Amino acid sequence: MVESGEHRIYIAGSIHLLREKDYPLPAVFEQAYKDSSKLILELPPGSEGNGEIVVRMRQMGSYPADDELGKHMSPEAMMRVLEWASKNTFPESALRRFRPWFIALTIAAIEYQNLGAEAVRGVDAYYEKRAADEGKSTGGLETVEYQLSLFAKLDDTLQEQLLMQTLTEIETMQKDFELMTTSWRSGDSDKLQEFLFRDAEKYPELTEQFLYKRNQAWVAPLESFLAKGERVMVLVGAGHIGGKHGLLELLKARGCKVKQMGK
Repeated sequence: MVESGEHRIYIAGSIHLLREKDYPLPAVFEQAYKDSSKLILELPPGSEGNGEIVVRMRQMGSYPADDELGKHMSPEAMMRVLEWASKNTFPESALRRFRPWFIALTIAAIEYQNLGAEAVRGVDAYYEKRAADEGKSTGGLETVEYQLSLFAKLDDTLQEQLLMQTLTEIETMQKDFELMTTSWRSGDSDKLQEFLFRDAEKYPELTEQFLYKRNQAWVAPLESFLAKGERVMVLVGAGHIGGKHGLLELLKARGCKVKQMGK
């Protein structure tokens, strides 16, 4: 809970993909949702299931006809991604048509799905549906085009880093996912942040682009909600919440008071 004067908002850390067994969600989420008149997500509600967006994403994530993956990857990285494709019966011909960032997202989605974790069961999806069913006002902090541009603007080096990071993470994904969700459910923010940022130093530019810069951009709309006295529940990825560059510290620096619910 974040307070400024007599006004308050709720900032909740979401796990974007969950399993059926991860429900019911922690009680503090329901408390925040019920005490809010508006739900704010990273993207405007309805974005995830938009067919046009899926097509647009695939277009942006594909090379033109005269180009292919092998021209943009180191031999070592190419060997690793082809090994994954062979192991998962993913057609090499299709793989070579895609850019590294798109392959990274595809691999992550497939591997999480193998664990039973899917976006349709994520915290965001759950409360987005609740808000739609109950007629609660909603909004988003970013546009889909902006999020896609984060990936599309990455140069070959950063795209390869993103793909290699993904391939490394899936090696221990099952164990890590259990540890992450356990820390998240118990509200152990320190342990959760330690887990989420354990490899951040290896990929400083990716961390800056996908987390820190976006956090800074979100401060203004969050302060606006507080200034207007809007009681909102803000759901963003758990990695955006804690740490010295996280939303809570940024808002503290602006004079807000922060209190963890359930503690």
